[in-house]
Amino acid sequence: MACTIKPEDIKRVKALGFLNNKGTDCFNGRIITVNGKITAKQNAAIAEAAEKFGSGTVVFTSRLTVEVPGVHYDNIEPFRAFLAQAGLETGGTGSKVRPVVACKGTTCQYGLHDTFGLSEEIHERFYKGYAGVKLPHKFKIAVGGCPNNCVKPDLNDLGIIGQLIPNFDGDECNGCKKCGVAEICPIGAAVLEDGELKLDAQACNNCGRCVDQCHFDAMDGGTFAYKIYIGGRWGKSVAVGKALGKLFATKEEALSVIEKALLLYREQGKTGERFATTIERLGFEHVERELLSDEILERKQTILDAQLHLVGGATC
Repeated sequence: MACTIKPEDIKRVKALGFLNNKGTDCFNGRIITVNGKITAKQNAAIAEAAEKFGSGTVVFTSRLTVEVPGVHYDNIEPFRAFLAQAGLETGGTGSKVRPVVACKGTTCQYGLHDTFGLSEEIHERFYKGYAGVKLPHKFKIAVGGCPNNCVKPDLNDLGIIGQLIPNFDGDECNGCKKCGVAEICPIGAAVLEDGELKLDAQACNNCGRCVDQCHFDAMDGGTFAYKIYIGGRWGKSVAVGKALGKLFATKEEALSVIEKALLLYREQGKTGERFATTIERLGFEHVERELLSDEILERKQTILDAQLHLVGGATC
């Protein structure tokens, strides 16, 4: 059966998170999970909604959202109303901030920070807070708890990675023949040379595995920080993001960088280009300089009020 829904209506409901099942009057309803975490009651509500309004199946996306296929056009509003009773909403499309992806953070043995907590703040402040802000293209954010990079932060437009910088005191090293720090370092940044522990700060990825592993306090504690990558992209044209030259000590600093990146992208990005292309065109040094200063925040309201990116058209 051919689709009978008008193109303008297909476009309208796509903005609500409903993607047309090609050649039919049915849609995949995309449900936002905030960061891949929902309650058991919400899970049950999604299952019931799939039975009542869809195909009876549920699928999961790479952005940690949930889709219910087979929702007929006439059932879109009843479907949304049913989910709203469980505190759920649909969306996640368009040239704007997309749903945030996060790893499981401190429930993982390697997790260095509360990725769920940070990603929920990003969701509220930028996914919802910037929902009406048109960008040149989609903007994806990922929050990783450690350098294992399970959610691939460097392949997102902006990625955050938790860091634990070891507090290394070479004067405390006793030159043990069996060094707990060197043995546990997964990338060989800590090695014994001539009976002394050497730490290659350039090679160290701040995973924190070595912290407190020295019996003589040569690696006593660590300093937490956020590392931020910008300009990653996955798809037809792949770009690996590049880390900013500064590590950020507080959550507030990291959130500020996200806001400055969005403002810069809206102001200086060309309609249809991804953030990676904007950075390549402007130069990484220029973008980094803007993100490490607060000058763009002084233009915030002007940037948000500007009539920009009103006509779509992806170039990548």
